Amino acid sequence: MRVLLIYSHPCSDSFSSTLRQIAAEALSSAGHEVEVRDLYAESFDPVLSEQERRTYYDESTISEGAGDHVASLRQAQALVFVYPTWWFGSPAMLKGWFDRVWLPGVAFRLSGPNDLQPRLTNIQRIVVVTTYGSPRWLLWLLGWPDWRVFKRAIRTLCAPRCRLEWLSLTGMDNCTDDKRRRFAAKIRVRLSNWK
Repeated sequence: MRVLLIYSHPCSDSFSSTLRQIAAEALSSAGHEVEVRDLYAESFDPVLSEQERRTYYDESTISEGAGDHVASLRQAQALVFVYPTWWFGSPAMLKGWFDRVWLPGVAFRLSGPNDLQPRLTNIQRIVVVTTYGSPRWLLWLLGWPDWRVFKRAIRTLCAPRCRLEWLSLTGMDNCTDDKRRRFAAKIRVRLSNWK
């Protein structure tokens, strides 16, 4: 399977960086073709410009700096996202990637006011590997806002039976080394056995 791994964290020595490396190695060892896109290392520009917004619904327009990301997305059969959850959502860099890459004509088509047609039917599986500073009970109380975005918006633009798997570590603000090691091992095992 061709896997596009999108990584978003500004620090190269972060726990998220360790998780990205583990995820890429585990998927490769399972025989998958893995393309890693490190948004910060690539200096991806997450800002949707005025011109991009004005031409947003023009399906023939893909802005400079986003074209190779669009090509990667169109070739992928699965997506893996590795990022920390900040303020109950993805980092601004990742949000900007969705704004600039998941465009009309790429991720969806609007045929009318109530007719949204998915265009990423090549994507059969999505895995999110994320960490939260917050405890699980608070995320439950708030309704897991980032999970809802992926389940109700991102996944619906993919294949009809696209599977979404959420692998998260909560309580990072007070997390022990042992808990981080166990979570990293869980990621390795889960993605090494990916079919």
